[in-house]
Amino acid sequence: MRKGIHPEHRPGVDLPVVIVGGLHADARRAAVARLLTDVPGSVALHHDLATAAAGTVVRTVRDATGTLSAGEAPLVNDCACCALREDLVPELERLADAGGTPLAVVELWDSVEPRAMAEVVTAGGFTVTGVITAVDPALVLPYLGNGDDLAEGGLAAAATDQRTVADTFARQLEYAPVLAVADSPEADDEDRELLSQLHPTARRVPIGHGDPAGARPSAPASSAPASSAPASSALARAAFAGFDVEAAAAAQHPACALLPAEADAHGVVTFVWRRRRPFHPERLYQALEDLTCAAARSRGRFWLADKADALLHWDAAGGALCVESAGPWMASLPDAAWELVPPVRRAAAALDWHPEHGDRCQHLVFTSPGLDRDGLERLLESCLLTDAEYAAGHAAWRRLPPAFDTLLEV
Repeated sequence: MRKGIHPEHRPGVDLPVVIVGGLHADARRAAVARLLTDVPGSVALHHDLATAAAGTVVRTVRDATGTLSAGEAPLVNDCACCALREDLVPELERLADAGGTPLAVVELWDSVEPRAMAEVVTAGGFTVTGVITAVDPALVLPYLGNGDDLAEGGLAAAATDQRTVADTFARQLEYAPVLAVADSPEADDEDRELLSQLHPTARRVPIGHGDPAGARPSAPASSAPASSAPASSALARAAFAGFDVEAAAAAQHPACALLPAEADAHGVVTFVWRRRRPFHPERLYQALEDLTCAAARSRGRFWLADKADALLHWDAAGGALCVESAGPWMASLPDAAWELVPPVRRAAAALDWHPEHGDRCQHLVFTSPGLDRDGLERLLESCLLTDAEYAAGHAAWRRLPPAFDTLLEV
């Protein structure tokens, strides 16, 4: 941020900001071009991180007519994403101070995730009015199945970036409340159904064939003043619809994430598996590879018999699984600590409360074309404690082999 300017006392006109991201670059560029056309006077900011190896990040500012300015931002701590964070807010401040811009469109570089940038923009004193991820339905399954490191494709945002294509794409897709969907000729019903089941609550807005002119605005851009621009198209309306950064972050927490429901259509299945009994750590660990490869995408929360207080997060895509602790279950907290927990977390626990186990549960969701639902269910059931193991009680559970210690870096 520029020296001497506090976000709460920033001069200039309020500047609505919409964030548009996604690894599907053609669809993303088409969505941005549509917004620039449909919201007269809007400006797009884009930081190209592909040049980071040379020590700089290239910033471009453009409107519907073409490039307005271009510049470079130096790397910060050898991190291209850090340079983006340091440069973005001052650029937004410059636009706000100049006035006359009804909407700033922040077009993220391929692998940059919208959550981080939405939080940066909000912390800078601006209002994020929308977050949109652009997708090509024909590419959803190939990207979800791509377990390559981002670095292998030149998409890493820092030298230490260890993310994969699949897990990055999944987070981009699932964070955004709006999906700008390219009308890809290669996409079929299965592709569109997979997209729908992966993010069933998202608002999907068509943007044509990847060509910004593929889906025309409802009225010529020149015929409407800037003040009426938000109503000129479905995509423009979505850009101004509003976005709650704190609520979006809470919705990503494994304890209260709104996971997809059961579905089966066009060859795509979403299987929801819920149980109360804990997993046997050793048997579950031995089944991890088969469980991870059983679906294009799986996610949820679970608990192990030997770690009854730990809420564990399951996040798998591209044949790779991430398991990490997401803190304690509410049932393991003293009553006095409940007031320190966000209301949405307390509400989620209350809705899922069990007289014996509290909010502890297995809640895993698997989504994939051709999913072997019955085989997956049998495998999951075999990983739970048997009746005899369950009857032995908590003291015996704690003595079970700690198979997940290495995975959880305990």
